Amino acid sequence: DADLTGRMCLVTGASSGLGRASAEGLARLGATVTMLVRDEDKGQRVREAIMRGSGNEDVRLEIADLSSLASVREFAKRFLDRERRLDVLINNAGALFPERGTSVDGFELSFATNVLGPFLLTNLLIQPLKSSAPSRIVNVSSGGMYTQKLDVGDLQFEQKAYDGVIAYAQAKRAQVILTELWAEKLADSGVTVNTMHPGWADTPGVQTSLPTFYRLTRMGLRTPEQGADTIIWLASAESVAGATGKFWFDRRERGTHVLSGTKSPAGDRQQLWDECVRLSGLANQDILKIVNLAA
Repeated sequence: DADLTGRMCLVTGASSGLGRASAEGLARLGATVTMLVRDEDKGQRVREAIMRGSGNEDVRLEIADLSSLASVREFAKRFLDRERRLDVLINNAGALFPERGTSVDGFELSFATNVLGPFLLTNLLIQPLKSSAPSRIVNVSSGGMYTQKLDVGDLQFEQKAYDGVIAYAQAKRAQVILTELWAEKLADSGVTVNTMHPGWADTPGVQTSLPTFYRLTRMGLRTPEQGADTIIWLASAESVAGATGKFWFDRRERGTHVLSGTKSPAGDRQQLWDECVRLSGLANQDILKIVNLAA
């Protein structure tokens, strides 16, 4: 196993499921772990459990709601004011919403939580990732993305009928595309960006968002620890130190399309990036120039 002593790892959605399992796995490898969660009370209980289970006392708790751009910015400022390095960023937090809702900023909730919030967070934390290079970003996607082509003309289901499962799959497809674009933009920076599919794991998200699916399949679902195995491996293994822009499942690189018609042309991919820059409020800031991502 890798020794991550002295490395700073940030895990979003770290109070349950894959995020909790990832945070504990990284703590067991000796990393300093920052858990980013929404619920402070639950987060504190999980933090104490992770410290007991891992024997690592250097586990920290931060509160933010990824669906709120202001909350993401406030957390990023606190983190940057306090920390000098960031070796691993795991964008794990996500949610499936059965009904269409909107965030505090007025964005469709699935898009806000699964795409826009993590996009802004990653942008805001690029500088410590670059200064800590070699460093890694791991984005947690879903096999559901295989079913969908990105609908760049209606990212927030403003025109078509809302379906929570499709919205989630679309968001996860967007995440894979953004990962590939990040990898291109961060080439030669020492920061790698990969995404992965954890398999169908028995997590609170699956239980609450897909109750019928859960009821029918729960005996065959993976544990969160099994689902998080590839996340921890991508965050720590020397064998993938140079890999970037890839999609992984069970520690193997996989293709990102199994159905014909799900590939997006370059123009759609760039439009997704540009829309995320615009909606996240980064378009009028110098941060993109600072991190050399304006192009």
